[in-house]
Amino acid sequence: MGLWAMAGRVARLEERVAALEGTAPGAERPAPNDTFWALNALKDRVGDPGAVLFTGSVTLPGGEHYEWQQGHTVDDLLQDDWSRAAETLSALAHPVRLLLLREILHGARTTAELAAHERLGTTGQLYHHLRQLVAAGWLRTTGRGRYSVPGERVVPILTVLAAARR
Repeated sequence: MGLWAMAGRVARLEERVAALEGTAPGAERPAPNDTFWALNALKDRVGDPGAVLFTGSVTLPGGEHYEWQQGHTVDDLLQDDWSRAAETLSALAHPVRLLLLREILHGARTTAELAAHERLGTTGQLYHHLRQLVAAGWLRTTGRGRYSVPGERVVPILTVLAAARR
């Protein structure tokens, strides 16, 4: 490869990197007060009929850090069999299960730590709720009597809770 060809190739690569980093001349950066910067970028990327995207960067009280992004086109979501989501969503539809998830995200990991919480009921009730959350994929067993929220479920849980706010 000749010197001029290589120089042209390097210049094109530099342009691509600058465009990806948003530093290319003429590259638009979101205005600091652009409330809908993520929405506008999504619309530019997918067009009609649209898509749904959720994303998050989360550091939990215990220091664990998770980043997640998930998107689906509107067509896929509207054509999907929504009844398949019922079990996963119903696992969240109980105040004790939501409390369990919150406590685990705050660092309680063992059944002994969870059982010490006065609002979590009897040991039998606690295990019933833990089994429901594990079966739905919101929790994972990490050892005998130890539980954690899978990393890929942290942002989705918080997204569902944010969507449920009024």
